[in-house]
Amino acid sequence: MDLDAFTAVRRAQWSRLDELVRRRRLTGAEADELVRLYQSVATDLSTVRSAAPDPATVSRLSDLLGRARSAIAGAHEPAWRDVTKFLVVSLPAALYRIRWWTVAVTIACVAIAVVAGWWVATQPDALAAMGTPSERQEYVDNAFEQYYDPSAGFAAMVWTNNAWIAAQAIGLGISGIWPVFVLVNNAVFVGATGGMMAASGRLDVFLSLIAPHGLLELTAVFVAGAAGLRIFWTLVDPGHRPRSQALAEAGRALFTVALGLVLVLAVSGLIEGFLTGSSLPWSVKIGVGGLALAAFWAYTLVLGRRAVAAGETGDLDADRAGHVLPVAG
Repeated sequence: MDLDAFTAVRRAQWSRLDELVRRRRLTGAEADELVRLYQSVATDLSTVRSAAPDPATVSRLSDLLGRARSAIAGAHEPAWRDVTKFLVVSLPAALYRIRWWTVAVTIACVAIAVVAGWWVATQPDALAAMGTPSERQEYVDNAFEQYYDPSAGFAAMVWTNNAWIAAQAIGLGISGIWPVFVLVNNAVFVGATGGMMAASGRLDVFLSLIAPHGLLELTAVFVAGAAGLRIFWTLVDPGHRPRSQALAEAGRALFTVALGLVLVLAVSGLIEGFLTGSSLPWSVKIGVGGLALAAFWAYTLVLGRRAVAAGETGDLDADRAGHVLPVAG
């Protein structure tokens, strides 16, 4: 098919549809014309994709049809089936696809935290950098435990703070710098605090207060960092796809991760806000934290594997994301 000739013949209809879509008010006759043109242009898009797949034309018609669809049907209203699909299909698929990135980030961060903790616990100069002897003693004896004061306000504060950190790690992930900064800074801080507690013989207190919520909370931070680094790597190596297309697809899918982590961090915030500082036995508190972490990984691996096997990526469907040309490889 001669694409230039086809475009020349159809351009008037495409322009007319674009004109109608841009109008805020339509008469009855114009509304009927809009529907007819929408159907005609949808057929044109199908023809171009199959007979003369030009990326610019496909993108143009896809955008035009998307705007026309919104004008005809109105803005999309979220329904329960959309929420269900997000929770059962899209989110686990997106988490599953970055699972190995998450594992790598987790191993690296735990290693950094252990080294930082060992260094502070065994090197007098490193311990001295954590504060004066009186300041360290006050923190070890009182401040660390008093921080975990069970309350709804504390849970909300923890949730919003951690959700903001996760959102930054993903949103600024394309830089390749911010996720690394967040992850390393967090690992060093946690490790150094544990080292200071260990130097005073209170490592058991540190672990018993960190573990209940920290197992899930830190995993969420690791996932956020992994998602951010995955976006950066997509910029570096888009594979067989055009770089702009690869970044758009990865960004939408990993935005799904960001939304999901809001829910994950809400759970860890509830644990930290109401359970960590409670009077329950430490074994019960750590057991709850372990179950929360196990539930997260079971959700990711079981539902995620099933969704990915069905072709899901966590991205929007073609109608909402825009049609693109298939690429080889």
